[in-house]
Amino acid sequence: MHPTSIAVIGTGYVGLAAAAGLSYLGHNVTGVDVDEAQVAVLRDGGCPIYEPGLVEMLDSGRAAKLLRFTTNHRYAVEEADAVFICVGSPTDAAGQADLSYVYEAIRQIAPTLSDGAAVVIKSTVPVGTTANVRTLLQELRPNLSIGIAANPEFLRQGRAIHDFLHPDRIVVGTDEARVKALIRGIYQPLLDADSSVVLLDTDIETAELVKYASNAFLAVKLSFINEIADLCEQTGANIEDVAAGVGMDPRIGPAFLKAGPGFGGSCLPKDTQALLHTSRVHGAPSRLVAAAVDVNVERRRAMLYRVERAIGHSLTGATVAVLGITFKAGTDDLRDSPSVDIVRDLVGHGAAVRVTDPEGMERAAAILHGVEFFDDPYDAVSDADAVVVGTEWPEFAELDLGRIADTVESRVLVDLRNLIDPGAARDAGFEYHSIGRSRP
Repeated sequence: MHPTSIAVIGTGYVGLAAAAGLSYLGHNVTGVDVDEAQVAVLRDGGCPIYEPGLVEMLDSGRAAKLLRFTTNHRYAVEEADAVFICVGSPTDAAGQADLSYVYEAIRQIAPTLSDGAAVVIKSTVPVGTTANVRTLLQELRPNLSIGIAANPEFLRQGRAIHDFLHPDRIVVGTDEARVKALIRGIYQPLLDADSSVVLLDTDIETAELVKYASNAFLAVKLSFINEIADLCEQTGANIEDVAAGVGMDPRIGPAFLKAGPGFGGSCLPKDTQALLHTSRVHGAPSRLVAAAVDVNVERRRAMLYRVERAIGHSLTGATVAVLGITFKAGTDDLRDSPSVDIVRDLVGHGAAVRVTDPEGMERAAAILHGVEFFDDPYDAVSDADAVVVGTEWPEFAELDLGRIADTVESRVLVDLRNLIDPGAARDAGFEYHSIGRSRP
């Protein structure tokens, strides 16, 4: 395989995973970011985020002299065959995607793009954005032949490296044969390693919409199963068995049928909002996605009252220990974390809140105020009126419930992730509350 020279613009979750993964495939990769502190960490051999397997892959790329990081766009771009745009696209208050980072990245790279290079949009962007990027590039470099493509990422945080190496699909949207061939060549080692991997060759607009449609569908599944969980609680059914039975249907599948406090993270909340905005702009309202978003908003609010009901009195003056603050296990990302919202609501209602998390403590301390943080879960639960499982870290499932029972003020356990074995909790003397499981 002839190695390709690649510049990756942005070293957040998507950019770092892409840069590390592409270098692992044998390409010469330069990661670029305007954040000098972040680049300094990467240059010094560190990793600014927690993602299983990422440190090892970064180390491998550096050791092979295939991976480097810089703040200098010219250095990264002038020799690049392909430039991957991996910057953020957050939503504003109206749900519209903020594309300022994307367009600024294009302005930064345009002066030094080489003739024949391809600009690949990996950031999640609304339909029409990649075409606008093409227009902007033509305005900035009218005499240059620059290819353009949409290549959305489908990496799950906590499993990003696994998903890069074992993708369920690679989506490439472009109308240029040479760009199509270039990108296929970049990913060819993955296609050769697993014949089941499909590269979907399509147009730009379709590629852009595939990402939003995928995440919106997952959000609908999660909101649906949470509503069924509420019905289970009223009827005596068990949501885990219901979800298992539903997921056995091959037309549905078992993924994203886990009841809990609602969906969060950096993708589903913003992508559903952005899709709704796009659908309104184009006169094709997505009522089903809108309902899923509404259900999720109400789900967050309902979690506070679950804790209050379990305690049996006002939250004012109550001490609540929250196990887990990240939006899910396997990451240190707090973006749109249900647990963060729950903690803020508890503090707002007068509770004294104690938080512990295997990886999210440093980030949480920067955004949560009036909260105590503990490295040791057993210290966090001491003298608590209620223990709340906010994130499904496997470490919490392995805690000694008997030891916890001996230190809490009240034996109230509110499991918002259905992580703890109900029988073990009750054997330890806890009044156990979960999501959609049969009553004792």
